[in-house]
Amino acid sequence: MDEHEVKVVDTNTVPWTQLSVPELNASILQKVCIVDGETGMSVAKVCYKAGFTNVSHWHNCAHGMYVLDGILVTSAGSFGPGSFVWFPEGTTMSHGAQGDNDVTFLFITNKPFDIHYTHVEGPRPTE
Repeated sequence: MDEHEVKVVDTNTVPWTQLSVPELNASILQKVCIVDGETGMSVAKVCYKAGFTNVSHWHNCAHGMYVLDGILVTSAGSFGPGSFVWFPEGTTMSHGAQGDNDVTFLFITNKPFDIHYTHVEGPRPTE
């Protein structure tokens, strides 16, 4: 795709793919919208199924979550549709869905995505 070409993704028709998370013995549903080849910035539509929690972890990238439906439960509070939650790079956090309801959100990173689980690797090096 040409870098100057407009890209359109209809997330209503693109099928969900499963992102395996071996550290949690789970998978997350996602629809990748874009990954910028130069900066690594990415946007994906993500669904956490009811009861799923992405336990204590941190990233080398900052990321935001724009809630489309459901309630996003995080270590910083719970947020409903229309809320945008930004986690600075290196922040230790958890986030997931309520026990009785799925949550769907846009997941936006500022550079290449990575994840470090504190129950596997311990706290981030600067803590």
